[in-house]
Amino acid sequence: MAPIAVGNVIPDGTLSYFDDKDDLQSVSVHSLAAGKKVILFGVPGAFTPTCSLKHVPGFIERAEELKSKGVDDILLVSVNDPFVMKAWAKSYPENKHVKFLADGLAKYTHALGLELDLGDKGLGTRSRRFALLLDDLKVKVANIESGGEFTVSSAEEIINAL
Repeated sequence: MAPIAVGNVIPDGTLSYFDDKDDLQSVSVHSLAAGKKVILFGVPGAFTPTCSLKHVPGFIERAEELKSKGVDDILLVSVNDPFVMKAWAKSYPENKHVKFLADGLAKYTHALGLELDLGDKGLGTRSRRFALLLDDLKVKVANIESGGEFTVSSAEEIINAL
């Protein structure tokens, strides 16, 4: 399957997260992004070095700036279970705007055409690193990394595109 690209409408899919009451929720991606300007970004895995030290912190630190430029929501998706995503989210107590969403079986990542085989590293199927700017479900910017690189999918790159 070809990766999601500028001009495409994102596929719908179901992702999971724990709400403020610590209840497990399943949510449709379309319900989160329809009628809004949304950043959907993905990382290979929770608690991994580049993801935890650079990619996610960049979106947390720049969230207010992104919102001031018209972004309604910032959604993070990773091929991890919702319990891991909850623990990872708690490791960023300063986070007020990034929603941590679990794609435990990589079904949504596959629907986006952004899966990455990291079986040789013992990690199985994961997500390529990416950042999409969506406007009412339509991809306006698709910054998709090759392999495990971190060159085009940062918060700064999305800010520059706004």
